[in-house]
Amino acid sequence: MLRAGAVGVVAAALVQLSRTAPSAPPLTAPPGAAAYPAALQQRLRVALAAESGPPRTRHRNPDGSPTYTNRLVLEASPYLQQHAHNPVDWYPWGDEAFERARAEGKPVLLSVGYSTCHWCHVMEEESFEDPKIAAYLNRNYIAIKVDRERRPDVDGVYMQAVQLMGERGGWPMTVWLTPQREPFYGGSYFPARDGERGVRVGFLSLLQRLRGAFDERPTAVAAAAADLAQQVRASMAAPPGAALPDRVALERAVAALRAQYDRDNGGFGTAPKFPRTVQLELLLRWTRRSGDADARRMVEDTLAAMAAGGIRDQLGGGFHRYSTDARWQVPHFEKMLYDNALLAVAYLEAYQVTGRPDFAAVTRDILAYVEREMTAPSGAFFSASDADSGGAEGAFFVWTPAEMRAALPADDVELATAYYAVGVTDVDGASVPHTPRPLVAVAAQLGIEPGVAQDRLVAIREALYRARLRRLPPATDRKILPAWNGLMISAFARSAQVFGEPAYARSASRAAAAVLDGMIAGGRLQRSALDGAASGEAYLDDYAAFIAALLDLYEATYDPRWLRAALALERVVDEHFRDAEAGGYFLTADDAEVLLAREKPAYDGAEPSGTSTMLLALQRLAELTGDDHYRARAEATLRAAAAALEEDPLAMPRLLSGLDFWLDRAKQIVVVTPHDAGEAEPFLARLRGEFLPNRALVVVSEPDKAALAELVPLVKDKVARGGRATAYVCERRVCDLPTSDPDVFARQIAAVTPLP
Repeated sequence: MLRAGAVGVVAAALVQLSRTAPSAPPLTAPPGAAAYPAALQQRLRVALAAESGPPRTRHRNPDGSPTYTNRLVLEASPYLQQHAHNPVDWYPWGDEAFERARAEGKPVLLSVGYSTCHWCHVMEEESFEDPKIAAYLNRNYIAIKVDRERRPDVDGVYMQAVQLMGERGGWPMTVWLTPQREPFYGGSYFPARDGERGVRVGFLSLLQRLRGAFDERPTAVAAAAADLAQQVRASMAAPPGAALPDRVALERAVAALRAQYDRDNGGFGTAPKFPRTVQLELLLRWTRRSGDADARRMVEDTLAAMAAGGIRDQLGGGFHRYSTDARWQVPHFEKMLYDNALLAVAYLEAYQVTGRPDFAAVTRDILAYVEREMTAPSGAFFSASDADSGGAEGAFFVWTPAEMRAALPADDVELATAYYAVGVTDVDGASVPHTPRPLVAVAAQLGIEPGVAQDRLVAIREALYRARLRRLPPATDRKILPAWNGLMISAFARSAQVFGEPAYARSASRAAAAVLDGMIAGGRLQRSALDGAASGEAYLDDYAAFIAALLDLYEATYDPRWLRAALALERVVDEHFRDAEAGGYFLTADDAEVLLAREKPAYDGAEPSGTSTMLLALQRLAELTGDDHYRARAEATLRAAAAALEEDPLAMPRLLSGLDFWLDRAKQIVVVTPHDAGEAEPFLARLRGEFLPNRALVVVSEPDKAALAELVPLVKDKVARGGRATAYVCERRVCDLPTSDPDVFARQIAAVTPLP
């Protein structure tokens, strides 16, 4: 549903239109396109009247209104709305566009991106805002714009096609299709014209050449497209392995990571560098089971380097998407919710392993940023913030010495510029704040006592942050996605457990309630919500990440509401997403739109796949409920992924974390208290300091035990012995002696089963 304010705006616009429609001039058609039908024009006017702020285009009428308005103004996607005033005659993905392509015998130009994508903005400005390119496109193609964050199924299918063509994947993704939706050419970003940015053939020339091929060699184009479509189908239907993966799969993945590790700068590979949290997650689990000190060092040094780098927003908290250089210094400046959720957990787990307070501080810093800048009034979390502001990438985040002098008391300027290394030119004559030297070293150089320097730095950071707020901020993508909210809910819930801070659990609970109350229709999750209106079919990633979040929230709050919700959503996944024949799960539901192929996620990238996250959630559900149904589903998922792991051991690092769970003797921990959960605190304090990823935790009071036993039979026969809180540590339903002694409990949970 629209918010009350939005409903009022639209209603007022409709009333105004009813009064003025007879005399309203027709909307200006995009160049090279036919005039829109009257009914469509009226719908566009209603949406146009409801817009707030200046139109995002350089094509404006003398009164400031946009010269052009296309169908994307009707869409509930911030990314599509960004393109609503291009001179391109855009369609959203759907039958209408392809039916017109068939009727007119035209190819389709598919452009896929997302709202905070810098190079998407560049291609928009260079090509989609260019009247000459737009006119050619409108006359010769049907143009479709897709938001990859709302339609990951469309993105996944055509990204696979682009990669099968031998092109590097990325966004914007640009694909040429037949009217039958089959791809015949594609790539990523294309400069507008020949010779620009060192490219021999620009976008306009490609449009012309490929339209020529479509007209002059239709049979060859159709045959090539059909062949590529078949390759896409085959590549997305990998057969299951003959046997379950084992320790060897973990060894091969760790060896591959060791070979890629950058021992000078941390991280893996060369520039550009991404956080790759799922790889760090795997290494920590390997370290726990193997005692591999080098693997632990790789994690620790990588996290330390990122925390000191420009990829981290040193003033506002959180991390940018990736670093353009090997040293983590100069980022692409967009901030993604999923990156920050995964990084918060990575630093949290590393804090448990190492005890380093600076890692705990990074996690707290991320969560503070999210609460301050990325939280909707409902309590759910926004998706991303842009890299650009005022037309320049990173302008909001970079500093010159002169800007620091203007923002700080004179006595603090030297310390600030030295600590944040401002003066080293990174971006257009300005610096990305980073901290290449520890504060104690900077303080010693400047002759300042370390404690004094620390106190002054707190005030410096606050003053610089306030000064930065006076700049034009990057745009925020305000849509709510269950998958990314699930990841962030997990970060808050797990931080609540490790830090013993109920405020984090409250934030997680508000977000989970916002999704459950506002994004479920007919028992099914919706993919996206914008300004209170939810729409679209959710995907496997949404269900898996949100189920995992509900389990984390249950362990943080002991409220069975969250466990019940997780069980209900798992039933939806089982019914609509499971591959009953080959095992594992499809990205889309069985009643979703049929595309060229039905993808089974087989890659953990910047975001963990739904397959991998579901594997871990299933095993946790098995430990909590004792129901072997979940363990059977997990086994089938592992078997289905075996062939992919054999081919590429690093394809699915999070799935390998799930394999580590499978090969472990996961601990079932039950703490029964006489009266309330607070009495479990002595045990939970010991648990906080133990990195114990393969476990299920239940805290229940005697009065609530009977009701919980319906969901968690494990608690049924366990009691608070002698009227004292009592802990039970079990493995595969065989328990150690119950104890009311936190020291004994600590020894029980510290026992590690070596890898078989």
